[in-house]
Formats: sequence, C-alpha cells, structure tokens
Amino acid sequence: MSLDEHHYALTVRWTGNLGGGTSSYRGYSRDHDIEIPGLPVLKGSADPTFHGDRERYNPEQLLLAALSQCHMLSFLHVAVKHGVVVTGYEDRAEGVMRTNRDGSGQFESVTLRPHVTTAAAVSAELLAELHHAANAVCFIARSVNFPVRHEPSARVEGQAG
Repeated sequence: MSLDEHHYALTVRWTGNLGGGTSSYRGYSRDHDIEIPGLPVLKGSADPTFHGDRERYNPEQLLLAALSQCHMLSFLHVAVKHGVVVTGYEDRAEGVMRTNRDGSGQFESVTLRPHVTTAAAVSAELLAELHHAANAVCFIARSVNFPVRHEPSARVEGQAG
C-alpha cells in the first residue's frame, strides 16, 4: 500500500428481519447497525418516507453529515495555513434529493451554511477564498457528482453577530 492510499472498513449488519425476511415490502424493518472497530455502533435505518425508523440515522443524513464534517475539517486546515485563528464553527447544512418514477433517486445539491467565529477580523474575500480552498481539498466533496454550495457567514469572537 502506498502512503497516498488510505483504506476504510466497516460492517453494515441488517437487524430488521421480523421473522419472514423480505417476503413482502412492508414485512421487514430497514434497521441496521454500522459497526466500526473501536467505536460505538451507529444505529441506521431508511428515511421514514421509505419505511424507516425516524429514531435512527439514515444514509441521506449520513451523506450530508459527511460533507459538512469534511468541509469543516478542510476549512480548519486551510485557515491554519493562512494564519486565520478560528475559535468557533457551526454549519446548518441542507441537501436536496429527488426520487424518480422508477424508484431510483439522487442528491441534486447540498448547501452548507458554515458560520465561522474568528479571533480577529478577517475580510469577506479571504473567508470566501478559504471556503473555496476547503471545498477543493475536501475528499467527500470531490467524490460526489452534485454541486456542494456554500453560504458562509462569520463573526469576530466577542462581537455580536
């Protein structure tokens, strides 16, 4: 394995057999566990629209979370490289998924709304450049085939906003 190649592994285990397996569309649960060695089990299901459990995470939420996490981590990295001290970060991300008549579907877009708090004033132009650079290096954003938009805002620590 080269230094440039990274491998990730997990186990997804279906826990939704209610006794009859998949003998009917509504006869089974979409519940499953996502197991990663050394971490708590992540309880997953389908979106409630697709007969899932609303008290469990669904794949669409996890994709949105992965994009938001990746942008945040990439932004923090880029900020350090540019000497910008970030003291707070919160993102209110949203995704749009469309289903097709044949039962398939796809995400059409994701909008990240990161609100960044900095230790000192930073120009809007520099912040926009940092978000652009973060998107360019974010592994997850580079891997999806739909636009990932950004509507950032910022404030200086100790100031309202």
